[in-house]
Amino acid sequence: MIGTILERVCLGLRVLIGVLTFALAIPVAAQVLARYTGIIPVYLWTEELATFIFVWVVMIGSMIAVWDNTHFNVEVIPEAKSALGALIQQGLVLVLIIIFGVFFAWYGVEYTKFGAIQNSVMLRANMAWTHISVPIAGAGWAVFAAYRLSELFKTYRLQRSAAQ
Repeated sequence: MIGTILERVCLGLRVLIGVLTFALAIPVAAQVLARYTGIIPVYLWTEELATFIFVWVVMIGSMIAVWDNTHFNVEVIPEAKSALGALIQQGLVLVLIIIFGVFFAWYGVEYTKFGAIQNSVMLRANMAWTHISVPIAGAGWAVFAAYRLSELFKTYRLQRSAAQ
């Protein structure tokens, strides 16, 4: 049940990242046209808008990567051969993601409050609109990794009972 809900949340994130990526192409195309052709005047707000959208694309993409278990991962020890070794190895990575996710979510609230008292230079948009992506992403990482950790324990229990 929880897995189905989280899968739907991730599907919504995939749709949102697609829409944002399409939206990102518009100000970037305007920047390219303005800088290299001179057909249209240079609008500085397009650079700000592209940056704001890009921040959201990165944060949403990182949440999707945690869900898909495709996030950046460095293997410093050989892959575990036993079920317990795999549980420890993969579990440690997931626990660290949860810790960092909670850290980002917790301190991201203060970061968002700091952004709420600032406005962007060109668009005059409140910076909280981009800063809030940090605690949202942190919460997403923590929730998705916690679910993956519970699934990892479930898989381990099944493998252990099948081996007996």
